[in-house]
Amino acid sequence: MAILPPILLARMTAQSSTFLSLSPGRRFYALWKFSRPHTIIGTTCSTLSLFLLASSGASGSSEIATFLWAWIACLCGNVYIVGLNQLTDVAIDRINKPHLPLASGEFSRRQGQSIVGMTGIAAIAIAVLALSQSPWLLATVALSLAIGSAYSLPPFRLKRYPLMASLCIFTVRGVLVNLGLFWHFAGKIALPTSLIALTLFVLVFTFAIAIFKDIPDMEGDRQYNISTFTLQLGAKKIFNLARWVITACYIGLAIASTSLSPNNLPLLLVSQFIPLALFWLFSQRVNLQQRRSITLFYQFIWILFFAQYLLYPMAF
Repeated sequence: MAILPPILLARMTAQSSTFLSLSPGRRFYALWKFSRPHTIIGTTCSTLSLFLLASSGASGSSEIATFLWAWIACLCGNVYIVGLNQLTDVAIDRINKPHLPLASGEFSRRQGQSIVGMTGIAAIAIAVLALSQSPWLLATVALSLAIGSAYSLPPFRLKRYPLMASLCIFTVRGVLVNLGLFWHFAGKIALPTSLIALTLFVLVFTFAIAIFKDIPDMEGDRQYNISTFTLQLGAKKIFNLARWVITACYIGLAIASTSLSPNNLPLLLVSQFIPLALFWLFSQRVNLQQRRSITLFYQFIWILFFAQYLLYPMAF
């Protein structure tokens, strides 16, 4: 295991108390980075999409309140999971993601623990209050937090094993969120074909995200013995595998479109083929020898993930 030089350790210790001295704007930005914005946006898009699919555009105050409370609970759960991951990976993040608040010293470890603890408790508390409507929000939040904890914390620390790490990510994003939130918003167990198709798309797409995310983090993972598919198979093979998995997602949903009976079939088809064309265009420009190039493309993959959740319910 790599050992940090004493000078760097002293510097990180000095920086750990800087949060309170930051301006309000910089404090908010540090919190924003800690929450991992791409996951926050993804959670927001998925929650809104599932609400629209389940409620058929209902706009009453009670329905909007149901959405808002579920959204807040999911955001809190999101911050708990990504924050816990950062707390257990500070040394690795100093190599892979030095801009994150714990790695840079904007947050002390105790401050990070406080945020993670409060958001975890808030997520469960809000879900418990929603039991009068359905048990599905509590089930979704509780299982997601449990899997997120097993992903990061010993003795499990499932992120050490590439297959289990991928399984954790697409189980939460692909299965629990889609089914649990839909059932919560619908108020009953129902599996319309539109939801099944979206769930399958997200499930497979999230697998691609799960394997691709380790490509830009190879150096830190190698130094700290975190086994990933990228380290086992090589960046190029994982990059190509992710490309074909995502391609299969779009083509599969396009083929299934006619049997889903959308109100706007042309929109559903266009929302598959245009993103797929852009995906392949941008993928040709990725330089696997440049970390920034890989990271930018990874961010683009998340944009495609957001777009699917936003465009899909419009077709129905």
